[in-house]
Amino acid sequence: MSNSRTFRGGVHPLHGAHEGKAPTSGQAVINYTAETVTIMMGMHLGAPSTPIVQVGDHVKLGQPIGEPVGFLGLPVHASVSGEVVAVGPVQAVTNPAAMAVTIKNDFKDEWVDLEPLGDVETCPADKIVPAIKAAGVCGMGGASFPTHVKFAVKEGQYCDTIILNGAECETHLTCDHRLMLEKSDRIVDGLRAAMRALDVKKGVIAIEDNKPDAIEAMRKAAQGREGVEVMPLLTKYPQGGEKQLIHVVTGREVPTKKLPLDVHVIVLNVGTAKAIGDAVIEGKPLIDRITTVTGHVKRPSNLRVRVGTMVDDVIAQCGGYSIPEDQVGKIVMGGAMTGFPCPNTTHIPMAKANGGVVVYDAKEAADFDEDPCIRCGRCVDACPIGLNPYKLKYFCEQDNMKRAGEWCVMDCVVCGSCSYICPAHRRLTSSFKAMKDKIAAEARKGKG
Repeated sequence: MSNSRTFRGGVHPLHGAHEGKAPTSGQAVINYTAETVTIMMGMHLGAPSTPIVQVGDHVKLGQPIGEPVGFLGLPVHASVSGEVVAVGPVQAVTNPAAMAVTIKNDFKDEWVDLEPLGDVETCPADKIVPAIKAAGVCGMGGASFPTHVKFAVKEGQYCDTIILNGAECETHLTCDHRLMLEKSDRIVDGLRAAMRALDVKKGVIAIEDNKPDAIEAMRKAAQGREGVEVMPLLTKYPQGGEKQLIHVVTGREVPTKKLPLDVHVIVLNVGTAKAIGDAVIEGKPLIDRITTVTGHVKRPSNLRVRVGTMVDDVIAQCGGYSIPEDQVGKIVMGGAMTGFPCPNTTHIPMAKANGGVVVYDAKEAADFDEDPCIRCGRCVDACPIGLNPYKLKYFCEQDNMKRAGEWCVMDCVVCGSCSYICPAHRRLTSSFKAMKDKIAAEARKGKG
């Protein structure tokens, strides 16, 4: 597709052996429901929700089990019907002790009473955002930002374009690809609901051109839907980055320390749009998602799993490991570029934003020793934001927050392009993330 659009910088980890998409891109989604789920209260950006159920309670599917806390708070819902068997802290991917509710599934799937709004084209527009919040919808592409907060347009702001991110540029993952093929109409429904909620006239579904079947499916679904178009993008990482998408689709650049809404754009993942459609049309909360399970498993698959399903359960559902267990080197939640390794055990619960589980063998997971920087400039060419990674690395190593800030470390999108392309195996991205976290922590102390 010669007319496909792209951005400056980036890398091509999707070529050859690193792509990892072939085993699952043609695999239709399989529904899987586990015997027990452990549902985290902190699956979204913001304060964790507060459990409102106790051990011994019987809950219905979709029933609220956690109430929101603070401005970024979201309700949490039961993803199965059954008995609450535990309420307390469990290990998560990035938090060793986070509050959760464990439910033993009775497999009746008895739903709580729902409050649907009906057709997205005719329902009351002012009811859409409250329905999104009540359904616990957050970003499903990785950031987990509460969706209703994205729609909180302040006085003096406006949105003229909503972009759906269907790029799925991360390695290995095909969950969004399959969603666009199998639930294309509901994705467009969610986009139209979002457009009506904010009185936006233009909605763009952006898809990398390595998914021609998804482009065709979404174009078909978009026919006759007011203001909706599909835009092919060149296949390149990180094409699905929020700032990259905005620049490619609209030609606008999000300034330093600004948000997409400052350039009149909101970006949503296609999975988030589908969840919005479910919330508006059927009144259903966000209680499941498609997850790609691949790498060294016997049956690489796309599974529709309930929120709170354990990683070891989804691996077992895919036939278990295809290599001896002592040869498993790393299990990553997400793809190779931005995923998080599971800490020590696979008894980790799946959250709303977990789009993949990838099993690597020991050779693939082997670490590299850092070599001295040779000033080749490849990291500079690859950075999609236009930063100077090798210079930033120096300031991070010196723990110089002031200079790192002056060289715009906070603008780093932690995509991993610089680390991927570096011939000296410099741990660039991890250094920047650590510095960003430290600067953010210091800023919070200052406000306190």
